[in-house]
Amino acid sequence: MTDAAIAVPAGRAPASGALQAHAAQRRRQLLTGAVVLVLLAAVPLLVGDAYLRNILILTLMYAALAQAWNILGGYCGQISLGHALYFGAGAYTTSVLFVNFGVLPWFGMVAGALLAAVMALLLGWLCFRLKGHYFAIATLVIAEIGLLLVHNWDYVGAAMGIQWPLGPDSWATLQFARDKGPYFYFVLGLFALTWLITFWVEGSRWGYWWRAVKDNPEASESLGVTVFRSKMAAAALSASLTAIGGGFYAAFVAYIDPDSVMHFRFSLLMVLPVVLGGIGTLWGPLLGAVILIPLTEAIRSYMGGSGTGTDLIVYGALVMGVAVLKPEGLIGLFSGLRRKAGAA
Repeated sequence: MTDAAIAVPAGRAPASGALQAHAAQRRRQLLTGAVVLVLLAAVPLLVGDAYLRNILILTLMYAALAQAWNILGGYCGQISLGHALYFGAGAYTTSVLFVNFGVLPWFGMVAGALLAAVMALLLGWLCFRLKGHYFAIATLVIAEIGLLLVHNWDYVGAAMGIQWPLGPDSWATLQFARDKGPYFYFVLGLFALTWLITFWVEGSRWGYWWRAVKDNPEASESLGVTVFRSKMAAAALSASLTAIGGGFYAAFVAYIDPDSVMHFRFSLLMVLPVVLGGIGTLWGPLLGAVILIPLTEAIRSYMGGSGTGTDLIVYGALVMGVAVLKPEGLIGLFSGLRRKAGAA
């Protein structure tokens, strides 16, 4: 009796300690997130140049899009190369509703998110029966089919695209011709939303299920995880957040056409920051975007037409370098420094 009584607390103590350590780590992550967001919010106060502000807006937008992709590709392990389809769905839904029916972009983005979620569920029902590179190729092909369809769809402007009417600066219509600051704070809010959702998912039952599906679908199925439903949920959430980013981009540039919102490069620029920063991590997408997007804009600005293809060479070199030197992504550098500091 005495041994049993002693054995129960002894068995529970490590589990309780592990839970407390995990809770403390989650609190540190949340505090770090709050500090980073406050620091980012102060950046426009220090940067007055319109061109640099434009780069900051694009960097945060792609960080949010990469975080949205990370939910499906990083945590659930379903590598999609067709997220430009959802980005375009959000951009076109927001634009058509605003230009043709006068619906404010805020509601257009919600409608675009719902449409993208439905599209992701339909495509998931078809494609999640495929595995590995077959699934990735299928998403790429479907996105390219979508691009061709929109190119020939007169109702949405076909190849000519949709021009937003110019109006006074207003938060209601998300139009700011003179000051780009409001766009920065909107996209900062979008990044905060995607980060908080990812943070919540990471510690939830869904997060554990998705990581189990990523590591070994067959084993997770045998343990009671509904693999197909888990994949569908990740796809719908990832697609809806991506579509909100597409709706914002349409308002930001005030003109869209198929190639400007549904080209493969958008899918690429959602995947690469995650690969560069760290797949399946909270801060990897932001770290990758902070490096990749300014570099992309610098190449585009300083080399112009003569630099066609240079950005792809740079992307390839970065991805190969990270794959060889730091397979877990650049976020692994910070983890290594933290471990060394703890050991010291």
